[in-house]
Formats: sequence, C-alpha cells, structure tokens
Amino acid sequence: MSIHRPPDDWFQRPVGAERAWIGLALLWCLVLFLMMPYWHFKGKQNSTGEAYAVKPLDFADRVRRFEEASKVGEDRGIPIVQPAPGSDAYLQASMWLFRPILKLKKDQTYRLHVSSLDLQHGFSLQPLNMNFQILPGYDHVLTITPTMSGEFPIICNEFCGIGHHLMTGRILVED
Repeated sequence: MSIHRPPDDWFQRPVGAERAWIGLALLWCLVLFLMMPYWHFKGKQNSTGEAYAVKPLDFADRVRRFEEASKVGEDRGIPIVQPAPGSDAYLQASMWLFRPILKLKKDQTYRLHVSSLDLQHGFSLQPLNMNFQILPGYDHVLTITPTMSGEFPIICNEFCGIGHHLMTGRILVED
C-alpha cells in the first residue's frame, strides 16, 4: 500500500501513436502465438522427443563399451571414436568434460545418445544453433546428419561449477 493515494484521474487512456504501438504489439503477439504450432512441427529445431530413464553408471558403462568398440585415436587422454554410419553414438557429460570426441561422416545419419553423470549440463554445438539441456538420469537421443565437414566445438552453456569454462568437447566431420 502506498503512503499517498494517487489522484482519482491518474489513468489516462492511450491516444494517438501510443494506441497504435499497443495495437501493433498485441498483433505481433497474436502472430507469434499462431506460429508456435508451425515451428513445433515443421521447424526442425526440436529434438526427436526420445528420452529414456537411465542410471548414470549404466550410461557411463555404455559409453566405455562404445569407446572400446569404436576408438580410432586419442587426444590429450580423451578417446576419438568413429561410429559406423547409421549407428548409435554416445556422448557423456560430466564435470567438466564431454567425452569421447566423435568423428562422423558427412551426410550420414547417426543417433546421438547424450546424458550427464552428475549435474545438469548444456549442449551447444557451435557454430550451429543447436542447444540442448542434458539431465542426469536420462538418455536423450538426438538424430543428427552432419552436412558440413570440419571441426565443431561443443560448449556447456549451463553453469556447472568452478570448472565450467573448461567444459568443451568436439565433433569432427569428414567427407
């Protein structure tokens, strides 16, 4: 409650340009509201919706077996793996590391399984506009088809502690 009561005529109806701007803002809200279903079904920015409950240690075991089966190299102690085109690939997030480094073929489709072992992390694939939240206890499945070759960094965009700024990973795409 205020100290002083406002005068009875404090509210003035909008007129002129102010009224036009309010109408334009309401119209734009309506347009965006109507576009939401279109973006959801046709926009291709949503995940496939596949997610499964998984115990973090079970997911870590899957990643370890995947690394052993598909390892083609190593970079600073992190395995580089190359899954067969059309197969499942696994990416594990944990403080403050993404592992393994994925080596994929251009124009081939993969099912990327992503999970966290400890905290909520972010998955931001640069320079693409691909952002995803990684939650512990869930195996999120993303269907990806790389269309450009090169090296693509993965950045955690969800603050995960003191080493957050070091949490990066990589996807290598070859022709």
